[in-house]
Amino acid sequence: MYFPYFAAYMGIGIFLAVGLFVWALKNGQFSEQQRARFLPLEDEPNAGEVQSSRMGRLEFLTLGFLASAGLAASAAVLVFALVSF
Repeated sequence: MYFPYFAAYMGIGIFLAVGLFVWALKNGQFSEQQRARFLPLEDEPNAGEVQSSRMGRLEFLTLGFLASAGLAASAAVLVFALVSF
């Protein structure tokens, strides 16, 4: 009944996750694994107050939109599954 929609929903999620993982590998997100364990031990110089940049606000809004869209898609699949059953 609703299995094709659920399978498509899961397939899209897996495709996006694999795509983001490949992107992270290409951009060197997982390089320097040995250095990462010592980062909490390093002293940071006082940089003072952090200014919020326009790019930071744009990132925050984009992530909020993507999270909302994901929740809306999940709710739509759930409602469709319940209504068509």
